[in-house]
Amino acid sequence: MPAPVWAGDGTGKVECARSDPRPACNISAGTPQRPGKGSDGGGKGGRSGDGKCRGPQGQEIPCERDGGRVGAGGCYYRPANDLGPGIIEILGGQPVGEGGWYYRDCGDSEGYTGPFWIAGAPPVVSPEVVARQAVAKLQLPEVTIRMNPPGDQLVNLPIWLALDAASWTSQSATASVPGVSVTATARPVKVAWSMGDGTTRTCDGPGTAWTAGTDPRAASPDCGHVYRRASDAYRVTATVTWEVTWAGAGQSGTVPDLTTSGQVQTRVQESQAVISR
Repeated sequence: MPAPVWAGDGTGKVECARSDPRPACNISAGTPQRPGKGSDGGGKGGRSGDGKCRGPQGQEIPCERDGGRVGAGGCYYRPANDLGPGIIEILGGQPVGEGGWYYRDCGDSEGYTGPFWIAGAPPVVSPEVVARQAVAKLQLPEVTIRMNPPGDQLVNLPIWLALDAASWTSQSATASVPGVSVTATARPVKVAWSMGDGTTRTCDGPGTAWTAGTDPRAASPDCGHVYRRASDAYRVTATVTWEVTWAGAGQSGTVPDLTTSGQVQTRVQESQAVISR
């Protein structure tokens, strides 16, 4: 796949022939020790005094597109976080001095091209873009359901619904690009229960676990259910909603909620009355 590289005062490129049995790459690049001149890129674009983003001809454009952010010159820049040592070596090696590798989209038909080396301070990188990277790194726990009392359930007897404590813990992850570090935090806020008998309910917390010695006829104080019909195959599903916030680079915000789910199958039996004489 063609991959141009910013080098010296010109633009180089790496062209690898997919059908070549070697395989082979033809490289043309400037001197790695003379990286590009920064995020100027020429032109009038960038962020204007009115807070709007402008393209190379001064037209108003979205400040973000496909994970990139408008920089001076009106081009979109996206951090090239997927480069491995082998790719950088093909590109001529890591240039000397501060800077970073970026993909760039200046509004032509090619879309994002690169990677390019940008010397010095990074072009405008939106904390929102880095926040999405942090969210992608979040590792939310598995949803483990506790049906209480444990074992088979009985018709018309209250069930206490609860999640394992490990299923209800906040999680955080951090992502960084040159000059910007953002931490995303996911916090569980509610759990939706589908009981398998056609009924659903939503609880604001993980529920309270039933403990031995509790009156079996007592209802859960915060999240419970009563089955009215017996069945050997009720499938219970619990879906946790996570509120996700982020903070970094002097800014903060939210992203759409995340969800995780867990399932368990339970059997509900009729209680049998025993009459003695």
